[in-house]
Amino acid sequence: MRRLIKLGMVGSLIAVALQLQAAEMANLRNGFSLRHDHHESVGDTTRLYMSTDPAGSYVDVPTAEVESFEPAPPDPAETPLATSKATDKATDLKSIVSVASQQHQVDADFIASVIHAESANNPRAVSRKGAQGLMQLMPATAGKLGVKDSFDPADNVDGGVRYLRELLLLYNNDMVKALAAYNAGPQRVEQYKGVPPYAETRAYVARVITDYNRKKLAERRHQQASAHSTQAKAATKSATHDSAGDDE
Repeated sequence: MRRLIKLGMVGSLIAVALQLQAAEMANLRNGFSLRHDHHESVGDTTRLYMSTDPAGSYVDVPTAEVESFEPAPPDPAETPLATSKATDKATDLKSIVSVASQQHQVDADFIASVIHAESANNPRAVSRKGAQGLMQLMPATAGKLGVKDSFDPADNVDGGVRYLRELLLLYNNDMVKALAAYNAGPQRVEQYKGVPPYAETRAYVARVITDYNRKKLAERRHQQASAHSTQAKAATKSATHDSAGDDE
C-alpha cells in the first residue's frame, strides 16, 4: 500500500510489482523499490511495465518520485529449491485460508486477494507504519483480536479474517466499503460516506477487487470446462452404447 503509486491496468489485471521477475528496479524517494520489466515516460509519469507484453499491466509512478533505475538482481525465488519451498508455503497458506473461510463464513478467494494485496503472501512482512504479517495487522488491532503472534500465519489470518467479517457485516457485505475500512479505518469510510479520497486506499480497493474477480472468472471457466468435458464423455458413452445395440 503506497500512497504515491497509482495503479493502472490494461484489461482486467492489476499486478503487484514486487512479486514479478523483471529486468529493472525503480528506486523511489520513499525508500521502496519496484521490480518491473521495462519503463517509459508518459508526460510527468513514468510507466513501469510488469512484463514484455506492451499490452500488459503496468504501474504509473510520478517521475519526480523516481530516484534511479538499476538492473534487477537475480530472483532467488526462481531457483528450484526456492520454488519447491514456495509451493509448500502456498499449499499451507491455502489450507489456512480455507479453515478461516469455513470458520468465519468469508469467501476464501476474497481472503486470498486481501492477503495478496496486503503482504504479497509474505508472513514476515512489516509495513512502515508497523503493520505485521500476512494480513498486515497493527499491534493494537492484533491485541484486540486476540492475535498472540502476528507472524504466525494461522494466527494472523484467523484474526484478520474475523476483523474482515466484522467490516462486511457492518457494511451489509459491501466489499468495497469493507476493504476501504480495512485499509483506512471505518471512521474514514463513515466520514466520506464511502471510499475516502486517498490514492493509496483507492488503489488498494481496486487491486483487491480486480484480483478477486480474476479468481472468480478463472473458477467459472474451470467449472464450465469440467461440465463440457463431462457432457462430452456422457455423449460418447451414449453413442457407443447405441452403436453396440444396433450391432445386436
